[in-house]
Amino acid sequence: MQKFILSKKNFITLISAILIALGFLGRFGLENNLLFNGSLIIASILGVAPIAIQAYQALKVKVVSIDVLVTIAVIGAVLIQNYEESAIVTFLFLFGSYLEQRTLNKTRSAIKELTELAPENAIKQMENGEFEEIDVDAVEEDDILLVKTGAKVPVDGTLLTGEGHINEASITGESVPVSKKVDSAVFAGTILENGTIQIRADRIGEDTTFVRIIELVEEAQDSKSEAERFIDRFSKYYTPAVLILGFIVWLFSKNIELAITILVLGCPGALVIGVPVSNVAGIGNGARNGVLLKGSEVINDFSRVNTIVFDKTGTLTVGNPEVAEKEVYGNNNEEVLGYLASVERESDHPLAKAVLQDIGKTSFYTVEETEVVKGGGIVAKIGDHRIAVGNVALMKKENVELSEKAKKDVERFEKNGNSLVLTAIDSELKVLMGIRDQIRPGVKKDLQHLKKLGVKNLVVLSGDNQGTVDLVAQELGLTEAHGHMLPEGKSAYIEKMQAEGQIIAFVGDGVNDSPSLALADIGIAMESGTDVAIETSDVVLMNSDFSRLPHALGLTKSTSNNMKQNIIIAVGVVLILLASLLFSEWMNMSIGMLVHELSILVVIINGMRLLRYRLKRA
Repeated sequence: MQKFILSKKNFITLISAILIALGFLGRFGLENNLLFNGSLIIASILGVAPIAIQAYQALKVKVVSIDVLVTIAVIGAVLIQNYEESAIVTFLFLFGSYLEQRTLNKTRSAIKELTELAPENAIKQMENGEFEEIDVDAVEEDDILLVKTGAKVPVDGTLLTGEGHINEASITGESVPVSKKVDSAVFAGTILENGTIQIRADRIGEDTTFVRIIELVEEAQDSKSEAERFIDRFSKYYTPAVLILGFIVWLFSKNIELAITILVLGCPGALVIGVPVSNVAGIGNGARNGVLLKGSEVINDFSRVNTIVFDKTGTLTVGNPEVAEKEVYGNNNEEVLGYLASVERESDHPLAKAVLQDIGKTSFYTVEETEVVKGGGIVAKIGDHRIAVGNVALMKKENVELSEKAKKDVERFEKNGNSLVLTAIDSELKVLMGIRDQIRPGVKKDLQHLKKLGVKNLVVLSGDNQGTVDLVAQELGLTEAHGHMLPEGKSAYIEKMQAEGQIIAFVGDGVNDSPSLALADIGIAMESGTDVAIETSDVVLMNSDFSRLPHALGLTKSTSNNMKQNIIIAVGVVLILLASLLFSEWMNMSIGMLVHELSILVVIINGMRLLRYRLKRA
């Protein structure tokens, strides 16, 4: 019976409104007091039923909730035959509850929208080479899938053939389509706007980025912040205090109506709803804009951050080394580059990939007697030639004499923050390449936005040499730069800064960043980073879009301020109502409850503003 009544709460609210309207029509239109009193009595009984059930359920778990206050107040009003106020109070309370639930559902719309975008089917290449449509749950890793124009990408994968533009708004929040070519990564839930592509399934089911986003946002929205936990504790003691106050007032004044009115005016409805609305709206905004905030607690901590520490590679830089400078000595350039490419093709080192990408199409030769020199490079034979590819130390070991020009070039390349790759043929230097990671486009402006948002210190910690790190820091205007940092060194540095009273956010993407992500007050991971880094972090920037970081910080600051505003509004309304009751004659239960519901509406509207939050950029 209790479940049935609670399930019909909205219907009871509607019936109560009709009965109240009918009662006032009877009194003022038909001058029929029997209709007036009868309608309001029925409205009071119907309206108080679900409230009383909720009060009983709360008392069973030893919680004196707001429902208890309203139930006692309504029963008391009926007993003293104040049917008008008892009916209006129950209706307003139920209507306020309806508004609260509707608002929370609306602020959770980010989850609903994401879920609706989830792909249901996939077109799989079968053993006979034909493509057939199957359920997305039947897709396995390494399956070849066909995606047509306008279709959703069913899983996370790698593009094998074709090209096109994909709308990745469900992942990154960015509506501008992204161009995809062979070897590009694609994500489940995104939409192919033109072209036809074939992809290899890399992540399926719950492992896809799309599903992980939904799970993370659901967990975040169900969590409670410090402010919410405080309000829970506050309500636990506040509500009984209001009951005691009402009893004391009745004891001394013998005015039961005054005591009941105090119970109604003391209901902290806006206080209970204000903070959750702010939190859920803030998390929903983040989900729509490529920022995953893992819980309401993160909002409070992130909003107070005054120092942000960055790993360099894959965070401030692209994480994809490229040849930035090159010098060629002597003639037969095409043949020399062919030799170099042939040797580097034997290596899986990131610098080798950069060299091959720079050389591009060339003639390849048969490589023999390959020897990997630890910490130096590669030595191999091509025909009658001995090829050495590596650093300066390898050149010395191979007795390669560097000319004065070559020495100056080496010094200049190192000064510019390059990793050096030297190529010698038969102990004669032929090619010098300077390779360095490129700074992410737009990072400098994003860092300036962080400073405007109140971040005082921007620090880079990297395992690279100090010269390279200094150059990055100088170009980006960072506060501090520290190179040659191992994972334990980064953690020790963060602990030292925290001991000095700084609130630290750490931004990284690798397994080696996990200790720092966990240790910092706020850990921020790039979505392209390792699973360990993402799981350890508090915030994830989708699509590794660094520009989301200022939006995330601005959003948490606005959400934190919004929570404080709602608390002030809620507490202020209660104080004003109680003061009006004591120092004026016009305050009563109905007016008090109406003001309460209006205050709930105000905090709801204030919280909903966060759904439209956008960082103001110069």
